[in-house]
Parts: sequence; C-alpha cells; structure tokens
Amino acid sequence: MFETPTPATADRMLAAQQHAADQFGLRPTGRLVWGYRGRTLSSAAGPHWLRVVCAEADTEGGTLWNGPSTSRTLPTSVPRPDLLRIRDWITDGYPYRAELYAYAPDPIVSPRPVLDEDPGLPNHCWKETTAALDALADVPPPADREAVREEYLRRVIPRFTGHQADAAITWSTAHGDLPYGNVTRGPHILDWEGWGRAPYGYDAATLHVYALLTPETTTPARTHLAVLYLDRSEARTGLLAVCAQVLQAQDGIDF
Repeated sequence: MFETPTPATADRMLAAQQHAADQFGLRPTGRLVWGYRGRTLSSAAGPHWLRVVCAEADTEGGTLWNGPSTSRTLPTSVPRPDLLRIRDWITDGYPYRAELYAYAPDPIVSPRPVLDEDPGLPNHCWKETTAALDALADVPPPADREAVREEYLRRVIPRFTGHQADAAITWSTAHGDLPYGNVTRGPHILDWEGWGRAPYGYDAATLHVYALLTPETTTPARTHLAVLYLDRSEARTGLLAVCAQVLQAQDGIDF
C-alpha cells in the first residue's frame, strides 16, 4: 500500500473507479488502497472488492496488466479471492482495467510490508500458507511470465550481498510479491499481477526476511518454511535475491 498520489492522478483514478463501479452497478465504500504512484486504486464495493488499474498509453496487455486474469489458471489449492468480472476501456488516452473480486473474508496480516510487531498468526495459518506455496511451486514455471528476471538477479545479488547467484538457478512458479500486506489471516493470497517464474523459495524467503524485525514471528515462520524451502540448497538464490532487494530499497537505488 502506498501514499495518495498527486492530486491530478488521484482525481483521474477516482473518476475511473466511479466509472467502473457504475458499470458493475456498485458503489465504492470504505478505505481507498493506492498502488505505486497511483497506478492502481482499490476499495470495497458492496459485497465485493473493486480494483482499477491504469497503464500508460499503448502499454496495456503486458505482464502486470494480465497477471490477475492469467492467475485464474492456477490450481484452487492456492487460496485467493475469485476474480468475477473484468472491464476494459480508454479515457483521454489512458487505458483502464476494472477487476471485480469476491471479498476476502479475513483481514490482511499487516498493513505494512515488513512486520514491526507480532501479528499472532495461528499455527493453521502458517501451515496453510506453506501448503499454498507448495502447490504454487508445483506449477511448471511459465515461459511468458517472469516475476524476477535472471539478468537482474545476477546484477543485484553480488552488488548488495557480496555473494553470487547460483550458476544454475532452480526456477519455480511464485507469487513474486508476498509481503504481509498481501496475505490475509485466512489465509488468502492477494494481488497477483506480478506472478510468474522466480528462483525457488522466493516467496518463502520474502515472508521470512520481512519478519526478521519481529522475533516472535521469525520463529514460527522459519519453523514452517524451513523444511520445504529455506533449508534447501536450491533456495539459496531466492533468499539472496530478497535480501538484495531489501538492501537496494534501503539505499533508494532503482535499476
């Protein structure tokens, strides 16, 4: 979740949200959830969740644009809210897509990506989240969707960690953006725009690293994620990748 964008962007996205709600016969309610630089805007809409995404002109149809719609092909053993309807349109040269979801019945684990206090997740939540990641990893990595690019890994890992990525990276299918704001206490996994191929264990490493400031959460996170992911040699590059990304963000470097 990000800050409210510039007034011009906010006004444009709010108008797009109202247009989408009118198309679906609903009314937006509750708190507004903004994406990066106002690229997306989401909120409750009646008994549903309404998400509106905007792309730059002539850039619609790419990986992020089609992520939620293509994620419907993933197995039902990966718990996520059902995507019910999609509407596309263009206004003043801006392409928009509205996605109407079933409302996740349980709250997100944390409004912040990195945990700064223990959310007190019950044992079953860890077990079910691990099972979901396992089911996702069993999906053959898609050739047309990259959650993390190899060229990026080979640049960022040595620069920020002093280590090298594995010569032969083990790839699997991953959500690709799994901080605690994208997991509910149900659990359901939210926000599938960036799913695709990533180093093995990448999602599990994200959950582990983003809990390190909270020892009460780090222990159960590692307990449940270690055997399948964190302690396996093929997960080394995924763990290094997440550490490098955290250090890169801390330095404010964007490349």
